[in-house]
Amino acid sequence: MNIKDIDFCGSFAQLEKMPKDGLPEIAFIGRSNVGKSSLINNMCNRKIAKTSSTPGKTQLINFFKINKKFYLVDLPGYGYAKVAPEVKRKWETFIDIYLQRREFLKAVFLLLDIRREPNEHDRTLTSWIKSLSRTSDLRSVYVLTKADKLGRSAIAKNKAEIAKSLFVSQHEMVVHSSVSGDGKKELLKCIDDILTPRTIVDDAE
Repeated sequence: MNIKDIDFCGSFAQLEKMPKDGLPEIAFIGRSNVGKSSLINNMCNRKIAKTSSTPGKTQLINFFKINKKFYLVDLPGYGYAKVAPEVKRKWETFIDIYLQRREFLKAVFLLLDIRREPNEHDRTLTSWIKSLSRTSDLRSVYVLTKADKLGRSAIAKNKAEIAKSLFVSQHEMVVHSSVSGDGKKELLKCIDDILTPRTIVDDAE
């Protein structure tokens, strides 16, 4: 996939105000300091998501129409300790409602810092995504960010440990660096595969 056309369609706090044109949605989520905005900008070859030295910048669900074909959905970061408790609860409820009820959602890309052990929020969201996938066609991809901070052997070691901690296959993971661009092609291929209808061939008897 080659991303050429990007339209910002708005920031939303209510499902009923989100786009209703039926285009598939690919959502990106991760803890507040995981580098989500940098990854999205790297993947799209331009700065579309706001980056900040202050975690928790994204507080609404942002929709970007890509190639007039699908929506890239930037979900609020979670687990940032300095956010007021009532605000944090509001964000988490907001995210849960979107993941549960948004009928056009096709996949969730969960971002994890490859240098960090998954925390309670990461494990809870992983379990939540798994439960949704069991009752729908929702796909999941685990993206290990900030790979440029580690050497090759440490990347392999941490990837295996994170997969074990979350009870997911390493085949479901993409290692990415917004600095070097490593993993960008793999991410775009994942999205392309998700958006391409699967052909089911019936065995003739």
